[in-house]
Amino acid sequence: MRKNVDLLNGPIAGSLARLALPIMGTSLIQMAYNLTDMLWIGRLGSNAVAAVGAAGMYIWLSAGFTMLARMGGQVLTAQSLGAGKNEEAVRYASAALWMGLILGLLYGAVSIVFHVPLVAFFRLNSPEVIRNAQWYLIITCGAIVFNFINQILTGLLTAMGNSITTFWSTTTGLLINLVLDPILIFGPGPLPVLGVKGAAIATVFAQVIVFVIYIMRIRKDPVIFSKVKIFHRPDFRYIKEILLIGLPAAVQNIFFTAISMIIARLIAGWGDAAVAVQKVGSQIESISWMTAEGFGSSVNAFTAQNYGAGKNERVRKGYFTALRIMGIWGVFTTLALLLFPEFLFRLFISEPDVIPMGVDYLRILALSQLFMCTEAASAGTFQGLGKSMPPSLTGITFNLLRIPLAVLLSATVLKLNGIWWSITISSIIKGIILPVWLMLFMHRLWKNKKS
Repeated sequence: MRKNVDLLNGPIAGSLARLALPIMGTSLIQMAYNLTDMLWIGRLGSNAVAAVGAAGMYIWLSAGFTMLARMGGQVLTAQSLGAGKNEEAVRYASAALWMGLILGLLYGAVSIVFHVPLVAFFRLNSPEVIRNAQWYLIITCGAIVFNFINQILTGLLTAMGNSITTFWSTTTGLLINLVLDPILIFGPGPLPVLGVKGAAIATVFAQVIVFVIYIMRIRKDPVIFSKVKIFHRPDFRYIKEILLIGLPAAVQNIFFTAISMIIARLIAGWGDAAVAVQKVGSQIESISWMTAEGFGSSVNAFTAQNYGAGKNERVRKGYFTALRIMGIWGVFTTLALLLFPEFLFRLFISEPDVIPMGVDYLRILALSQLFMCTEAASAGTFQGLGKSMPPSLTGITFNLLRIPLAVLLSATVLKLNGIWWSITISSIIKGIILPVWLMLFMHRLWKNKKS
């Protein structure tokens, strides 16, 4: 593709920037995509936000299953391209997409069949909230296969050095969502008022459109996509190799979501308003972590291609360049959440008794933003090297720590804020340990290769 960035040659900062900026822009658009839903749903009241917050956990959980195919597919495709093995790259891409199709269909079927017990897990209090959560789950997760394929296509395009296609496709989806959300939620004129169901329909429709745009843009790509056969079951060897890299990242993601669901259940004990605070607060906070994850994905591709080409010194310099960029972004988001928490939270919920809870959430989580950014840059480099276990172990271990911390701290004078502190403390620890681990790993790896 002409839009591919050359990651193997030229100034490192320039190569990273050309690949990362559209990905970071895509992450910001995805954040705006989520915030748009929340902005309109917030107008329905905190009960509607709580319903979407609970059911939305299963969309979040689905990302872990997507990661099974996406991470391994992206890394192995990028390493193959860096080594000049284009046919191997095609086989890895085909296997990743086939896996995404199967996993997406299975996840959707389970979500529809078991929607009642899945929502019941959160022990929500209001019958209206429970009913809306069930509908949101059925609609959004029932058609989750489109999101699965979109995420894998995003990873494969990133592996090729093409992030601009993802940017424009996601932007189009956001614009469609912007138009459909108020129409389907509030039903102006003769249209029916669909409320939470309308938000779910708008989200799914936008995902379908993004999928269609992806197909239109990539179908003539001569390197990979014109040769991909998604409906043909791939050789098990390629599935196995993808799973070896993707499984640790997927387990981490699933554990992270499962832990978040347990935390959400603890939060629900403080009332449905507390659930709404966590949902809105995490969406506002996503200005940091979604951008960091997007940048981490570009570092992943940069590292994988250069490692595949044997350019180890370029890998090392690329990581430290990424660390500096992410550090600046982390400081910026920390200051934004510390200085303007009430203004940001009022954009979504204006109920006077809920706003102080939201302000506390944003100020406490602000302290961990820099460390989330350093963790993301380090995880992307580890994964690009084909070593997805260290970031997964770090993530699982210290995310698990959140549960006992949340229980202990919320039992003190901190009350609900103790749960927010458990999240911040664990994020700070991860953001310190993983970069140190990576630096030691790279030092040993390059030293062994030289000797």
